[in-house]
Amino acid sequence: MIEGLQEWTAGLPAVLQWLGVIAVSAIPFVESYFGSVIGVVAGLNPVVAIVAAVVGNVISMVLVVLFGDRIRRLRGVEAPEDMSPRKQRLHRIFDRFGVPGVSLLGQTVLPSQITSGALVAFGANTRGVIVWQVVSIILWGVLFGVLATLGVDLLATA
Repeated sequence: MIEGLQEWTAGLPAVLQWLGVIAVSAIPFVESYFGSVIGVVAGLNPVVAIVAAVVGNVISMVLVVLFGDRIRRLRGVEAPEDMSPRKQRLHRIFDRFGVPGVSLLGQTVLPSQITSGALVAFGANTRGVIVWQVVSIILWGVLFGVLATLGVDLLATA
């Protein structure tokens, strides 16, 4: 899938490739980290690739957080005992590490959209979730973009 997205982005006219990176970075599991790699591999300036990847990922994450906040206001916070085992595990991690920890480390397991939506559902402050997710998205995007610029083949593992 990542290779197909990279080929699609590279096939766009050069002036539109950054828009392609924004679009693919909004996809869960592609995010800012693979989005920045796709942009670098497609031939974009690394700074442009990273910024576009971060923007795409942030837009989709914020939409999920705002939608999740609206649902939480309508339905209330779900009790931990009513959650699936997977949600219970994420809730224990949230209780242990808080919004900053889950935001910074959560992308190693789940997309930012899922992690941020879960945090809001658990009752975390919406603004805090957005701030920490943006910090995480920037850090992961920059890390992977720099590694791709240095020639590390990150798409082979995807």
